[in-house]
Amino acid sequence: MQLLLAVINHAELVDDVLAGFVELGITGATVLESRGMGRVLSRDVPIFAGVPELREESRPENRTVLCVVSDEKADSAIIMIQAVIGSLEQPGAGIACLLPLTRVVGLARELGG
Repeated sequence: MQLLLAVINHAELVDDVLAGFVELGITGATVLESRGMGRVLSRDVPIFAGVPELREESRPENRTVLCVVSDEKADSAIIMIQAVIGSLEQPGAGIACLLPLTRVVGLARELGG
């Protein structure tokens, strides 16, 4: 099992990502409203307000998606995310990572392959 963590900088694309999860058979995810470091520092910390690099790279909002996926579906999920939002190699698209899980408690059913 893997924890898929994806920060999607274009919040309007999150519904399409979730629909893609369903097509892959991934039926559970948590979506959090989030703000990146550049946004927080440039808006909330006065000493950084004048740093142009922080202002230029920050987005008003993004979404962080968390879901537990089977090992078999993990790579497909990353590929699907990039099909929806574009290459994660492009600046400003977002990030995604997979973290191995050794134990998960609280899932309503076993994760399928």
